[in-house]
Amino acid sequence: MPSRTEEFAPAKINLFLHVGDKRADGYHALESLVVFVDAGDTLTFESADALSLAIDGPFGEGLAAETDNLVLRAARALGEHAGIDKGAAITLTKNLPVASGIGGGSADAAAALRGLARLWGLDIGSDTMMKIAETLGSDVPVCVASRSAWMEGRGEIVTRAAGVPPAALVLVNPGIAVPTGPVFQALTTRRGVGPVAHELRAGDSEVLARLLRSMSNDLEAPAKAIAPAVRDVLGELSRMPDILLARMSGSGATCFGLFEDETGAQMAAIALEHSHPGWWVKATRVLG
Repeated sequence: MPSRTEEFAPAKINLFLHVGDKRADGYHALESLVVFVDAGDTLTFESADALSLAIDGPFGEGLAAETDNLVLRAARALGEHAGIDKGAAITLTKNLPVASGIGGGSADAAAALRGLARLWGLDIGSDTMMKIAETLGSDVPVCVASRSAWMEGRGEIVTRAAGVPPAALVLVNPGIAVPTGPVFQALTTRRGVGPVAHELRAGDSEVLARLLRSMSNDLEAPAKAIAPAVRDVLGELSRMPDILLARMSGSGATCFGLFEDETGAQMAAIALEHSHPGWWVKATRVLG
């Protein structure tokens, strides 16, 4: 067993998100194509007698008031499942905006499961890890593997998505947090869900963009009503050269632009950083 280990928690991007009716368990039925990018948080784990969490990084202050961070909940859930009472000194370097629709907390929880399983020398299969992740939140299961996937159910049905190109994206957050609950409550019209074909013909970013144009994010309209800055971000992204698609991720407020290539994405990011210095802007790529 290592005495120290590290895990990357990549941002999760909903390329589309269709919302169905509320289920008997209180969750909405969902359909989504999710990808992960090379921007994210970092967690380090060191052997210790007790369990502790320190938070730093550009957005660490946004989590300072939390008394029960999802990372600690993940650590306790893993220990309870394994029947052990071990400690760890965990440091979360928060590079992603908080409550921003890109799965930061869920990705951190999944990274905690992976990192602590290695630190504690636990032999836990992927199915078991997914079951533990389900107890932590709807987005945590897909973050366990952190690779392109179709999400269904309330998020617990995860099917690997082949054929997603290493597309160039620009992520933009206008510097506001949008709580998920109010966005769902404000949802009045939706596309709904149905059987997902899981069809994605391998190709370049234009092929991906053509598929996504036939889909939508049902939460985009209510998020714009709650946070008009989302509309501003999408408008600015849409005006960038070489952009193929502009859309909001998750429940917002982070939006993404899909670009023809990495050069176009980098140039757009520079332009947006210059014109809107208060926004968080990141040029990134989809992970394989």
